[in-house]
Formats: sequence, C-alpha cells, structure tokens
Amino acid sequence: MAPAQETSMSDLDFDLFVIGAGSGGVRAARMAAGFGARVAIAEDRYLGGTCVNVGCVPKKLYVYASEFGKGFADAREFGWNSTVEGFDWHTLRDNKKNEIARLNAVYRNLLRGADATLIDGRARILNANTVAVGDDHYTTSRILIATGGWPSVPDIPGREHAITSNEIFDLAEFPERLVVVGGGYIAVEFAGIFNGLGSKVTQLYRGPLFLRGFDADIRGHAAQEIRKTGVDLRFETNVEAIEQAANGYRLLLNDGSFLEADAVLYATGRQPHLEGLGLENVDVELTSHGTIAVDEHFRTSEHNIFALGDVIGGMELTPVALAEGMAFARHEFGDPKKPVDYDFIPTAVFCQPNIGTVGFTEEQAEREFGEITLYKTDFRPMKHTISGRDERTFMKLIVDDATNRVVGVHMMGPDAGEIIQGIAIALKAGATKETFDSTIGIHPTAAEEFVTMREPWSED
Repeated sequence: MAPAQETSMSDLDFDLFVIGAGSGGVRAARMAAGFGARVAIAEDRYLGGTCVNVGCVPKKLYVYASEFGKGFADAREFGWNSTVEGFDWHTLRDNKKNEIARLNAVYRNLLRGADATLIDGRARILNANTVAVGDDHYTTSRILIATGGWPSVPDIPGREHAITSNEIFDLAEFPERLVVVGGGYIAVEFAGIFNGLGSKVTQLYRGPLFLRGFDADIRGHAAQEIRKTGVDLRFETNVEAIEQAANGYRLLLNDGSFLEADAVLYATGRQPHLEGLGLENVDVELTSHGTIAVDEHFRTSEHNIFALGDVIGGMELTPVALAEGMAFARHEFGDPKKPVDYDFIPTAVFCQPNIGTVGFTEEQAEREFGEITLYKTDFRPMKHTISGRDERTFMKLIVDDATNRVVGVHMMGPDAGEIIQGIAIALKAGATKETFDSTIGIHPTAAEEFVTMREPWSED
C-alpha cells in the first residue's frame, strides 16, 4: 500500500498536513517546514491548543494570583503592613485574556516565519491523501493528527449545568461557592486556585484518596496540606444530580445529602478530540481507551497517517507533545534519531503547596526493582517559622538497592516543580544515592534536603 500512495508526490498540494495547532502540531509543522517540507496546518479553535488557551498557561497565571492572599498575610509577620481591600476577578480574567491573545499572535507568527500554510477551520479527513476544510480540498503525502483532548462530563441529570476547564477561566462572575468534582491534578489545581482567590471550595472525589497514579506518600501528604488551606475535601463522594436553585445550583450527593454552589466544575477526565475528524473514511485503529494507536514513530495503521500528543494517550503533558512533534518531523523529513525516551519525565501539580515528581513511585519501584530503600523527610519551611503558616514540606527519595541508583524523587512544598526539574536531569543521567550524598547543598534552601538525607526510612 505504501509505495503506491507515495508516488507522484510533486502532484500533491503538501508533503504534510497537520490537523490541530496545539503544542505538538505546531512544533511538528515548524520543524518539518524547516527541513524543507511543504506544510499546512489547520486549526478551528485557537492557536496554541489547550496549554496556551485553557490549560498550562492561564492556569499558572491564576495560581500566581491565588497565592498573593497568603503572601499578604505572611508578610505582616515580617513587618509589612499588607492589608488589602480584596480581589477583583474581572481584572485577573481580562488581563489573562490579553496575554493569551498575545500568545495566539506569537504562534501565528511562528508558523508564518516557518513558511507553513495556516488554514483556519476544522479539518476532515476524506481519504489517506485528502483533507477537507470547509469546501476546500487539499492533497497531501502525510497527515498528522494532533487534535489533543477534550473535557468530558458524565451523563447525570443536570449535566448541562456543569462547567469544565474550558469555561472556568472566563466566568462572567466570580463563584463565591465552587464545587469541584474529580480527583486528578486538574481538579486539585482548580480547587486550590479558587480557594486561594476567596471562594468557598468543596472538592468531591468518588475514590478513597485523590491523585491516583502519584506516589502514595505524596497523595496522603497532599490531602493533609490541602485541607489545611481550607478546601473541603470529601472522598468516596459523588454527585447524583445537579438542579437549578433560586440562588445557584443544588447538588444531590450519593449519601443523600445536598450541597449548594454558584458553579460546579467537572474535572473528571479528558477524551481524545476526534469528533468530526473523518476517521471512518480511513483505516486508523483506536485503542481500547479510544485513543489513536501508533507505533514508536507515531504512524497509525494507515501508512501515511500519523498522530501524536494527547490524542494518542500516554503522558498528557505539553513538553511530551513537543518532544513527539520534534521526533516525528526528524524521522519523516530530517535526520532520523531514536524515538522519544519516556523514562524519567518530570511533572508538577500546581496545587498549594506544589507537587513535583520524577521517576518511579514506591509501588512501581517495588514491582520493577524488588529491593528498594526509601529516604523521607518532612519539615516546616523556614519562611513559615516567622509567618506562622501551618504548612509542611515533604520529600522522598527511592533507591534501587541493586545499583544504588535513585529511581524516584517526590516532593510537595513551595517551588517543587522548579526543584524537581533539576533533579530530573540527575535521574536521567543515572545519578546514584552516592552522587546525591557527595553533592554539596545550597544553604539555606529546601532543595538541600535532597542531598542531606542520609538515614534510610523505616516503619520503626
């Protein structure tokens, strides 16, 4: 099938047609164009995808905003008269919109600078070499699907009253009472954001403990610390129905009780954004999870159709999509290199305090390596010895006994994401516990604890 499809390429409009101008799609398009390929990229919503518009970027800006209130309170114990009048939602929301508009323009200019053809509209695959956008048809040697994910809301009575992470940033009015449903990192982050901005936040999760997939110690410490901030965490609790009330919404819970809110945010998962894509017209197989099945070079079961980023599952992180976009472009149009290495990818949860993690969890390490040694510490950050804030930092190292290599590092505390990024380099390089121990720390910092933990942790 492949040789027949790849003949007479000069007769086609493009060498690559990318569907979706998010992080992975834009990176693939720019790099492929840089290698000399004739590239088109179609986007029907917003340039930059989820991350720039309704994900990482606005979320981090809102995290910054939500931390000022605690900072003003902390400052008083350091001698500052830091009384403030209050928080204005509209200022934050509108300044965020301006920044996102600036970034959208940056992405547009990047594509223009790379000589990629940007087409505004939802693309639909007609066959393995033809894509339609509106009434226009384009022929191409390769198609790359990079349409990302989309929030999903379960089918319960009143689901139309719920909002998702797509809408939460741009609410007309600030919700004084917010219910967050979900236990993943998105739910945890938004609960912290709106709690910090002054909303009365209740977070509901159907399981016994949130942040499934993270290290068990981090999950437990997070529940303890997040409750201290004022978030009403309720585990093994779910919503049965949502109904309009005289003043907001009324939620029926699975224990028979009711909860009132001004807004109900569902952060219960994301699905691949494949609707209307035209996959029924080609031989592209899906996995049991509804994601697109690909090989190590992102090729689908249809020889010249590829996919990458959130739409293929895996670690749904912007830097991962960027790495995949680069790897795809190099393999197809440039200097082929080895596939993306998914080992020791660091990640952060911008809850309050932050979580940073890289490598294996304790449970994963026990399965993978058998005998392991743990090092743990938890302490009050130096800043809060004066501020008086009741917050504790937690750190954990996981060491493979057979090689003495550090295979997992987990932290919850201020700037955890910034700290773990550097630690990730060490783990990627194969650092051993001896390497950590022989490294001189920066004093006084929280990060120096990672190189001063000498005594293995035990239940005793």
